[in-house]
Amino acid sequence: MCGIVGLHLREPSLEPRLGALLTAMLGQVVERGPDSAGVAVYGDPRLSPPGRAVVSLLGVSPAEAKAALPGAVAVAADVTTVVHADLSIADLLAAVSAALPHATVIGSGTEMAVLKGTGNPVQLAQSFGLAGVTGWQGVGHTRMATESAVTPEGAHPFSVGPGQCLVHNGSFANHATIRRELRAQGVEFDSENDSEVGARFIAHQLEQGAEPEKALRLLCERFDGFYTLLVSTGDSFAVVRDAIACKPALVAETDAWVAMASEYRALDVLPGIENARIFEPEPEEVYVWRR
Repeated sequence: MCGIVGLHLREPSLEPRLGALLTAMLGQVVERGPDSAGVAVYGDPRLSPPGRAVVSLLGVSPAEAKAALPGAVAVAADVTTVVHADLSIADLLAAVSAALPHATVIGSGTEMAVLKGTGNPVQLAQSFGLAGVTGWQGVGHTRMATESAVTPEGAHPFSVGPGQCLVHNGSFANHATIRRELRAQGVEFDSENDSEVGARFIAHQLEQGAEPEKALRLLCERFDGFYTLLVSTGDSFAVVRDAIACKPALVAETDAWVAMASEYRALDVLPGIENARIFEPEPEEVYVWRR
């Protein structure tokens, strides 16, 4: 059992409140996942300034990152260090690989930062400074570990392609088989978490030109198990559930925002919820909202 929350803002006037709203939503699903937590936020000028490449790292302090990457800015967020620089994403990733080979990259993009840690999700949100974050989209997750150890690397979201991330409630029964298939195609993994296999599969499909809708339909065809997934990119926000749809999920939609959560109480903190269209996603139907 894990908790998922996500918020896609349509109304620009709400963007200064993104982090505060996401913090409130996350606090409502703590009991679903007290082991660890993480968020991905899009559009915060402190974490991901416009026009600059961003990477989120584990295993590296901000001081170490700044010393190893001249000209880069490093921001601390609990055990995560967010680095941004006036480079392309590919060049910044290459520089990190060369100068900080022991670091684990947990996110990259031009306007997205990923923050992860272990422990109580409410305390982690405070350590991240999440309430002060601004932007246009955010996803969050509280984890109750079932498939792998409780580590920052095993926390969600899993972000394995530029601007992409996945959060997952459930378990993939055939993740070992698909991991072997992806490794045979040159895909590398950072953890033994089954959810990372789903994220790598989707990123692999997107790299080959698939749209998010197609990538998620292919995942439904290939993966066995029980799952609710929230997948975001730099311009999309998507939800899908398995064929049985036994893992809870609710979507609420207004003219100002679209939100998804594992429980209604996480949606009830949002402004205008009383006027929202609220529904439960249908099994294996892919829902996508675009910026």
